[in-house]
Amino acid sequence: MHVEVAGSGPPLVLLHGWAMHGGVFAPLVERLRDRYTLHVVDLPGHGLSRECGVPLQLDACVDAVVAAVPRAPWCGWSLGGLVALHAAAMRPQQVPQLAMLCASPRFVRGDDWKFGVSAEIFRDFASGLRSDYRGTLDRFVALEAFGSDNARDEIRAMRESLFARGEPTAQVLADGLDLLETTDLRAVLPTLPVPSLWLAGRRDRLVDPRAMRDAAALAPNAEVHVIEHAGHAPFLTHADAVAMRFDAFLAQVAA
Repeated sequence: MHVEVAGSGPPLVLLHGWAMHGGVFAPLVERLRDRYTLHVVDLPGHGLSRECGVPLQLDACVDAVVAAVPRAPWCGWSLGGLVALHAAAMRPQQVPQLAMLCASPRFVRGDDWKFGVSAEIFRDFASGLRSDYRGTLDRFVALEAFGSDNARDEIRAMRESLFARGEPTAQVLADGLDLLETTDLRAVLPTLPVPSLWLAGRRDRLVDPRAMRDAAALAPNAEVHVIEHAGHAPFLTHADAVAMRFDAFLAQVAA
């Protein structure tokens, strides 16, 4: 399990999204490293954890990350948010604070969850991986950036980062899409034992800010903030705003 450590100060764990790796957080790391010791994880099957042998399943991922990082707040972006939320619910002694960055306890819509996306989106990407691996990833990057005021810059940054640490296997990517389609962690929210920050992008087309608002309303000691003009990856286009919200949240918890 590859974990890059940077900076100085109290620890903070960063978990990336589907098909990416920890290197995608570079703009955020630069803004936080003078105040925190950042433990930037490559999730199983991704980046430099490509050969780690840990399955891309919530329990297995949580166990592997907990074994590799100190007790610290966890911030999960997109798919990484599912891992972080599961860890905060199951291992609060190791994850005393939680930050959900453009992440939801349930990504797909349902009769009782109207602000999710269609499950067909993830199924279409899973089908596309078998016929056009790189083209499918390129379409997903475009979806992540869609709606952002800085969509072109966001797409360029994510495309440049995508294969910088090697290519994740099609099977790992399919496992990740299955997690995004089938996971529903809403049941853990009413008894979530740690404070949580829910940070959304106003123009995110993958994780609706209203879904994050509704999720936070289910959890005790939760706060929601929406970054105007940001899409699904605000740490690329609005890194200063993301860093400011992290600082305020963690300082408030410490106080």
